[in-house]
Amino acid sequence: MSHKDFHGIIPYLISPIDQDTGKVKTDVLTTLTKDLIAKGVHGLSPLGSTGEVHYLSWEQKIEVVQTVIDAAQGQVPVIPGVSAYTTNDAIHQMKHFEKMGADGGVLILNTYYKLSKSEILDFFRTIANAASCPIVLYNNPNFSGVDLTSEIVINLASEPNIKYFKDATGNTGRLLTIMNKVEDNLKIFSASAHIPYSVLEMGGVGWMAGPACIFPKESIYLYDLICSKKWEEALEVQRELWKVNEIFQKYGLAACVKAALEIQGYDVGEPILPLKPLAEDEKSVIRNVITQLKIN
Repeated sequence: MSHKDFHGIIPYLISPIDQDTGKVKTDVLTTLTKDLIAKGVHGLSPLGSTGEVHYLSWEQKIEVVQTVIDAAQGQVPVIPGVSAYTTNDAIHQMKHFEKMGADGGVLILNTYYKLSKSEILDFFRTIANAASCPIVLYNNPNFSGVDLTSEIVINLASEPNIKYFKDATGNTGRLLTIMNKVEDNLKIFSASAHIPYSVLEMGGVGWMAGPACIFPKESIYLYDLICSKKWEEALEVQRELWKVNEIFQKYGLAACVKAALEIQGYDVGEPILPLKPLAEDEKSVIRNVITQLKIN
């Protein structure tokens, strides 16, 4: 495992599962991984929400991560999601992925009982102290049930292994508060698809995104334009990419990304039950959006 700097466009990978056998379609995942690297992505993150992480068994998670690590061959960082309800489970996952060769982890705290600020802080600090790789804090309260407030994130920024923060709330004011307090101790990634332009302009380091599986070159083009301070061109690209994400919001991210990849020729299979695949008319909408996208 090598500790690489995380930045740029990092797609959240889908998890292609054979519905009949429950086996990971490792050949498809290998091909997708290699294709994304060839197109210039800056990293890869299996086991995110796009990867249906909450619907996978431990054995499936291991196979997904190992497939991506083997296919990446150290060319870009591999940063799997570590999604857990308990501290011990999160530590177990993090250490196992480290031993497999992962370069870091995107740490997601799931909740059922409401947790206090102290309990939330203890969860992340304990795992950070147990790990030896960089950790990306992930805040997505709509899914996880816990909100990493600016106060919590600022507190955690002092932990040596907590290097990055990925926020899906779209609250740029909160991000500015964090940036003003932590400076270079914590680097910021956009998660919400409507604001990578804004986050990068403010000083963020990249965009972790499921749609980048489908549009890697276009996403990288957006990133490069912003890095070159070509603001007007970048804003036009942001607007164009948002047309796709509007559809994904309507039909559901995992199902849409898998449907789009199928349209592009990747046999990724259907979403994991009880998630339903898109209907044919919905797939036609996705197909039209893909063919009509006008970038670069």
